[in-house]
Amino acid sequence: MTLVTSYEQPNTSVAEPFPLCLERQLGAVVSPAGTQFALWAPTADKVTLRLFTHGSMGERGDALIGQYPMRPQTDGSWVYDFADNKHGVYYDFLIHRECGSIDRVADPWARAAGVNGRRSMVVDLPRTDPEGWDHDHMPEIPLSQTIVWETHVGDFSNDPAGGFPESHRGKYLAFTDADTSLDGHPDFPTGIAYLKRLGVTAVQLMPLHDYGSVDETTCNRYNWGYDPVNYNVPEGSYATNPYDGAVRIRECKQMVQALHDAGFKVIMDVVYNHMFSPDNWFERSVPEYFLRRKPNGALANGSSCGCDMATERAMFRRFVVESVTYWAREYHIDGFRFDLMGLIDVDTMNAVRAALDEIPERGRDIIMYGEPWAAGASAPLPGTVLADKKGLRLLDKRIGHFCDTTRDTIKGHVFYSNRPGFVNGGEHATARKIRQAVNAWRTSPRPEGEAGQIVQYVSAHDDLTLWDKLCASIRGEAAAAVAASNGSDRVESSAVARAAVTSGIYDARPLNEEERVAVRRIMAANRMAAGIILTSAGLPFMLSGEEFARTKYGNEDSYDSSHELNWLDWNHAYQMRDMIDYYARLIALRKENPDWFDAQRSIVTTPGDELVFRVNGYAVFANPEDTPIAINVADIAVAGDGWSNKQWCAVLSSGQMGVTIDAGDGDYIVVPPHTFAIWQLR
Repeated sequence: MTLVTSYEQPNTSVAEPFPLCLERQLGAVVSPAGTQFALWAPTADKVTLRLFTHGSMGERGDALIGQYPMRPQTDGSWVYDFADNKHGVYYDFLIHRECGSIDRVADPWARAAGVNGRRSMVVDLPRTDPEGWDHDHMPEIPLSQTIVWETHVGDFSNDPAGGFPESHRGKYLAFTDADTSLDGHPDFPTGIAYLKRLGVTAVQLMPLHDYGSVDETTCNRYNWGYDPVNYNVPEGSYATNPYDGAVRIRECKQMVQALHDAGFKVIMDVVYNHMFSPDNWFERSVPEYFLRRKPNGALANGSSCGCDMATERAMFRRFVVESVTYWAREYHIDGFRFDLMGLIDVDTMNAVRAALDEIPERGRDIIMYGEPWAAGASAPLPGTVLADKKGLRLLDKRIGHFCDTTRDTIKGHVFYSNRPGFVNGGEHATARKIRQAVNAWRTSPRPEGEAGQIVQYVSAHDDLTLWDKLCASIRGEAAAAVAASNGSDRVESSAVARAAVTSGIYDARPLNEEERVAVRRIMAANRMAAGIILTSAGLPFMLSGEEFARTKYGNEDSYDSSHELNWLDWNHAYQMRDMIDYYARLIALRKENPDWFDAQRSIVTTPGDELVFRVNGYAVFANPEDTPIAINVADIAVAGDGWSNKQWCAVLSSGQMGVTIDAGDGDYIVVPPHTFAIWQLR
């Protein structure tokens, strides 16, 4: 790990109770001189290093190699040196307190670990590089053409029908399978081949770091992974061998390499705001330093996980900066999404940005964005400014954030499943806001920053999927309909769908006429939502499977539900291939027009609640109402575009193509009900 020293100075308003170790490299470091172990534990009376043959007590042949007393340093760290390379040796520490107690800790700065992260492992990192790693690099995709598709390593390939080798299902290596297809449909791609056909340019992976909620010895449980144990170690349940600490590193790199080779940026979801347990390696190393506490001594819980990390502390700030830059340098990660960024202090976020910028050649192109909110109130130290919505103005201009206002304007508030937004029945209440949303809120009385800072989205892993939200708000039942694209003539009730998922039996019943109309309405709303996101200023983002009406059958928080509920259903994707083709055409238009990223939209005034705007040579129409709209082409003219000598041509429609008519007072573009359309002046 390259040590970053430029931006680690503590907030002068935060009192530091211990000597700070801001320059020494911590962890187990292999060099030509041998192996050095260093742990920051300023409150320890003494520290013992223990070396083992295996990563856990339960493994056959596990044995203690030796115990070694570490030397105290003036910066609060403890050090031990060996003259040889200890690659592949497992270790932990015993921290002896003056009171006589002893805490066993794995290394908080570890770069490798054994099964379930209980012991750390020494790793000579070049030995973990896959063939060709020296030539791996970030794809040359400008931010203006970046379209983010969020997925989970397991969701991507767990479906047995997806065509992935059984040994790769749910693993890093599934991303290296370049030519998979749906069982029984060799012409329908899955996995990487599917993504290339869809056209997105960046894959955001839900947490890759070692987390605590899945037993890596069995992998029989599912979890999103927002419960870190070892921040600098890849998760072992995604590796083909979780016992050998080098395997997960190599296979994680192979995944990144395969995504780069296929032309995708890789964005990593990072969770520095909390950990799996308050009894974590940091807290054991230096009790009551790394966790936020209320004045009464109780742990702060702004994360709803019971252990908010004190990013404002100098040593944890140092750790976060080094950890992010480590993933960028060692794993070639192209971007970072910060979970609950509203719990991380502004100084730490800006320090991360500055440190990334120092990475030669590619650092300034590495993407940063996060969630500018928390799950509740935290207890940061006095003088701390958090990177929540109030603190956004203090963030570097190249740190972005998710815009929940856009999300809720389009589909309705996420906390109220029946509440509609612009596309699903609430157009009258949201018409003013939707016109600000497409301009990345730059014309709002309370702008949220520059267009490039705004992540525009309508679905992510949290809350109901877009399809389920639309079902709940239009029909009143979450996941009321899982429709095929070829006529939408079948429906699954939530109960039937749940039974189908658990039993593997698909037993849908025919739609009645009311349901058939509702499904068509839901599909139209889905397409309109996508159209608005992909033509808005800002960075477009989508949950994997949004493009094929992904459902979780009304489950709004599937973080620890079954593999089956969460995986990408590739058979369902095949059924919804018309929707996928529509998304692909939208994405292609977005990439062909990189100026859409930050160009100002010219809003066209209309008598109703529809959305009409110009962006350069295009006119965009979103008609959520039950009747057609007719827009005079003179009303969408922009000075200097020569519209009177050119012709407006329809280039995309979510439903029936609109038409132009001559009504005597000029030509009109007619857009059918519940339709999103893009026209171009040629």
